[in-house]
Amino acid sequence: MKKLQEKPELSIIILTFNVERVIKACLDSVFSYLKKDWEVIVIDNNSTDKTMEILKQVQDDSYKIIENKENSGFAGGNNIAVQQAKGKYILFLNPDTIVEQNTISYCLNYLEDHLDVGAATVKIVLGNGKLDYSCHRGFPTPWNSLCFFSGLTKIFPKVKLFSGYTLGYKNLNETHEVDAINGAFFMIKKELGDKLNWFDTNFFWNGEDLDFCYRIKENGYKIMYLPDKKIIHFKGSSGGHKRGSKTFYARFEVMKLFYDKHYKDKYPWIVTRFIYLGIKIRKLLSFIGI
Repeated sequence: MKKLQEKPELSIIILTFNVERVIKACLDSVFSYLKKDWEVIVIDNNSTDKTMEILKQVQDDSYKIIENKENSGFAGGNNIAVQQAKGKYILFLNPDTIVEQNTISYCLNYLEDHLDVGAATVKIVLGNGKLDYSCHRGFPTPWNSLCFFSGLTKIFPKVKLFSGYTLGYKNLNETHEVDAINGAFFMIKKELGDKLNWFDTNFFWNGEDLDFCYRIKENGYKIMYLPDKKIIHFKGSSGGHKRGSKTFYARFEVMKLFYDKHYKDKYPWIVTRFIYLGIKIRKLLSFIGI
């Protein structure tokens, strides 16, 4: 057992929900490289499988389990856990990930050395070896969204004018600033998170990381993509993304929520009408499998 210091340098928060197939591998990878001044907090969002049974098998002084009696979503669950975190820095880590050696330390050291950086992530690779594009994004402005959903981004993936959302024109092998990263590996200084009141719980299960990044940038901080280290992300392992499920359609609701919160007052009403129509069309196409 590792004896936890009273004021750990880092708190690693892992939110679980029906992830019995992947959570042990994630925890094994984290504990393989865990340092004595780090703590691990796992909060379970009322899983109905064997996730809690697996979590309770772990014995370590640096490890804490929070049993949430309801599914509070990604934002709500992580916000509960962070209130009990003691670390100077917070790492939000998905349970369907495998962390490679020195990845967490590398990101932590980068934040410590760059005071103008509000949050950072590493290269997140999917199970098929491809980049998880959501770890390396621009903001979904009306133009960026139009290019992405119309297919212009796929046609011209390296052209800055058309790839503002995926940032495909940037070198994925070099460290650089991005607009937004995702919650699969999201490291931030706790002092900044406290100032911003963490995740907006109006975003139940999508978009909360994007909104958080927007507010970080609004406060004058950079968000960095660090490709020298990586994790593997087995995306969608909670099983809640099937067509017709609440989480499947949540992504369309948050498109409107994000636009209303950050862009609606900045654009003419006609743009807003087109945005709403585009969201409805995209939702319909997804429902029929297109």
